[in-house]
Formats: sequence, structure tokens, C-alpha cells
Amino acid sequence: AAEAIMTTDGYPKARTVEIKDESTGVSLGRITGIAKGAGMIEPNLATMLVYILTDMDVSDLQQHLKESINEPASFNSISVDSDQSTSDTVLLVSSAKKAKPEQVSDDEWAEAFQKGLKSVCTSLAHDVVRNGEGVEHVIKVSVTGSPSKELAKGAGKAVINSPLCKTAIAGNDPNVGRLIMAIGDYIGEKDPKLAKSLPQLVKIYVGNEVVFANGEFDLDGEKEAKLTQYMLDTKQSLDGHYPPHEQTLDITIDLGSGNHESVVLGSDLTNQYVDVNAGYRS
Repeated sequence: AAEAIMTTDGYPKARTVEIKDESTGVSLGRITGIAKGAGMIEPNLATMLVYILTDMDVSDLQQHLKESINEPASFNSISVDSDQSTSDTVLLVSSAKKAKPEQVSDDEWAEAFQKGLKSVCTSLAHDVVRNGEGVEHVIKVSVTGSPSKELAKGAGKAVINSPLCKTAIAGNDPNVGRLIMAIGDYIGEKDPKLAKSLPQLVKIYVGNEVVFANGEFDLDGEKEAKLTQYMLDTKQSLDGHYPPHEQTLDITIDLGSGNHESVVLGSDLTNQYVDVNAGYRS
């Protein structure tokens, strides 16, 4: 089934978890999901089809699904190319064959299901980005210290959707100026007051290295060489097979202006993405 829904996907994407009673280890049920999507990925509308099945008899599936797709780095926090499509579906269905055991409370049953569903959704969302058209780097942007969750998510999306940031990462180029540009452009539009003080507040890391703090770049030749090697280490091959690793290129942005945070996943922009879409006819 995972293969049948593929288009430009490089490989089928499927994830499953078995839910167990934490005290007894007894199986409570299973959640399995499959996904299709490689280009035009920018939920809330994307060329993405996700089907999730469970045998657990759980009430209010819609609410469980809503919470799971809105988790950090889940379906509503990913992007491959910032383009949207009407073919966007995440569907959750239960056969209800596994009833709640008497010794398990209603809250424990719901919490166990929610935990498993979150795992399936975030894993499949990661798979969609990693298998994006031409993707060589999966970029994870964590934004902290934000005055709101919405601003944190938007700042992260501004980085992963910036063509200049995406192409610099594709070229293994630690171009911190492009990160500053993307963040400043977004914050300047959404919160002009914060933007005025942001240079002195924001602190940016690439991997474990501080690259911007106290209103200035924190870079030298040795650090740039480390960052280039880090980018090379997190790069994946484009041979059409399953990915050789699940590493991400991590960027952390501390806005220093609050206690809200968000995590988004995106990808670089390579020659292969251009080749696929320059020659693709629907």
C-alpha cells in the first residue's frame, strides 16, 4: 500500500508502534501509518497523503489526530519547498477491535494512544521531508525565547523556506548572514518593535557552535571549517534507496524575548529538485 501511493517519492514510507501497558507489558494495540509526499510540501495544504490505522477502540479520534499533527516537527510544522496543493490528507481510522482492558483507566488508555499516535505522526513527517525531491539535508530549526508560539514557528519556517538559506546548506556553506536575513525579514514584518532590539537579544547556533550573539557574528576560519564539516556529515546521498542515516542539520535560534518555542523541519534546495520539477508534467 505504501508503494502504491508513491509518485516522485524515492521509497515507501511506513511507521508502526505497538502500544503496551507500562505496568504489565501487555499489548494494548497497534498504530500503523503510511505516507506519500515529496514535493509541494507546505501544510496546511500539501501534496501529501497519510493514512493511519489502529485497532484500538478510542473515542474522539479527530481530537487525538489534531493534537498529533500540531506537535512540534509534526505534519503542520514541515516544509520541503513552501508550495501548497489541494491534495492534502491525514486520515486516522480505527477498527475498534481492541477494547480497553478493565485494569486500564480511561485516562491511561487515551494517554497511551496519544503517545503512540504522536510517535507515528512525527516519524512520518520526518520521513516526508527526508524523502523530499532532491533533498540532501534535513534541516531542524528550533526557535526558543519567543513572545508567542506563532512567532517562534513563523521564524523557523522563514529559515527553512528561504531559497538563500536552503541553497547555502545544499552547498555546505555556513552562511550565517542568510540566517540573519531570513529571521530579520520575518520578525521585522510581524513584530517591528521586537525587531528593533532583536540584534542584541538573539543568539544563533548551528549544531553546537554559536554563530551569532550580542549583535555580532561569532565566526572565524576554524569555526567555519567545523561548520562545513558538520554540514557534510549530516548530508545524505541521493541514490534512490533508503536514507543512510536519520541525522538532521540543527539550527537553534534563541530570540531572548519570551518563553515560547517551536520546532520545524525543512530541507535544502539542490540541483536535483530543479531537474525534477523543470521536467515534470502532470
